[in-house]
Amino acid sequence: METLKYTVIKDAQQYQTYCSQLEKLVGLLAPAVAIQEEIDLLTLLIETWDHAHATLPKADPIELLRALMAGRQMLAKDLAAALSLSKGAVSDILNRRRGLSKEVIRRLASYFQVAQEAFNRSCELAVPTATLPRNARLVHRGETKAAA
Repeated sequence: METLKYTVIKDAQQYQTYCSQLEKLVGLLAPAVAIQEEIDLLTLLIETWDHAHATLPKADPIELLRALMAGRQMLAKDLAAALSLSKGAVSDILNRRRGLSKEVIRRLASYFQVAQEAFNRSCELAVPTATLPRNARLVHRGETKAAA
């Protein structure tokens, strides 16, 4: 019985070995069909390992967003254009004046190619919950008298 050149990755050492092998194969200028199939197989095995063993840090979603933007050297206006959001909405999100809606989370996850769970965490907003103005009782009483 012939032994397989590659098997399902079982440990971190095997993972590192396969990653090194993949880097060597990808570095070839014009890989043959057989080598391309080997690249595809290694890629699949490595991605399967990554998916099963990758854990997202319990990072604050806004800090994660800022880090992803920094990694791509993006400004707020670039993110607004990429996500089809207004510059004001992006500014509010980055300055913690607005939380992340489900739709924004979907767009972020798709754009940065990360799991939605990375952004679907609670984060502290800078603006406290809405409070009534000091004279709210007076305004309300005035409306009651006018209605009577």
